[in-house]
Amino acid sequence: MTDTLRVSWFILRTSITERLTYRGDFAFATLIRFLPILTQIFLWGAVYAVGTSTPRESIQGYKHGDIIAYYLLANLARAFSSMPGLAGSIARDVRDGGIKRYLTQPVDLLGYVFWARVAHKLVYYVVAAVPFAIVFFLCRSYFRQTPDLVTVLAFIFSLLLAFLLGFLLEALIGLSSFWFLEINSLVFVFMMLNYFLSGHMIPLDFLTSEMPAWVGTAMELLPFKFLAYTPSNIMLGRYHGHPAALATQLAIGVGWVVALFLLCRVMYFRGVRRYSAFGG
Repeated sequence: MTDTLRVSWFILRTSITERLTYRGDFAFATLIRFLPILTQIFLWGAVYAVGTSTPRESIQGYKHGDIIAYYLLANLARAFSSMPGLAGSIARDVRDGGIKRYLTQPVDLLGYVFWARVAHKLVYYVVAAVPFAIVFFLCRSYFRQTPDLVTVLAFIFSLLLAFLLGFLLEALIGLSSFWFLEINSLVFVFMMLNYFLSGHMIPLDFLTSEMPAWVGTAMELLPFKFLAYTPSNIMLGRYHGHPAALATQLAIGVGWVVALFLLCRVMYFRGVRRYSAFGG
């Protein structure tokens, strides 16, 4: 146990150092990601006809301020759940033979990429904390109520779930490279499903209202909504006064974390057994 903690701490520290080596480029790329927020604010202003003589009161229960607040929170949640390049890096190690270093040294592949992602997120949050704070301060009028302590704690927990689920889903796609030579198509399909079903593009209420009931039920049970939709709705107070519903949602998220973790472990074990590599 002590050796595992020591290795994990070494990976985390080394990965943080690696990220800080190109901190200027990393900071610039992080700040650029905030530009789409401005376009979304203007877009939803046009959708709700803000500033016209006949503005729209609400759409699917979301007023103009609610949808802006939702989008800001969805972007915050996506900052936790997005794992750019993770599946591709795992697939590249499998394809090029780089995975051999995990098989000959006391370092676990999934453990290594997990702590490397933790390091990436820690550096990202340090860089993005001030821009996020400024954006939320300037847009504070869109939030209609101050969340209570239970809501804040549930929101923080949902962000941790978003990180874990985002990591496990991407890792699962990457581990499929043991069976498929090229996974770019799988990554593309996953990103498209993720964008729609996580609620990042629009709240899931907008989609389910125009679909059969069974589709809405399926979307409720899938893990994607925990990447953006559920954390945002928690912070907006949609579960306020409904502790049982909130606990059920978080329990479903925890269940998906456990299930995906076990699935990743099984795929890695079976993949290594069938893996063969040549060369140095």
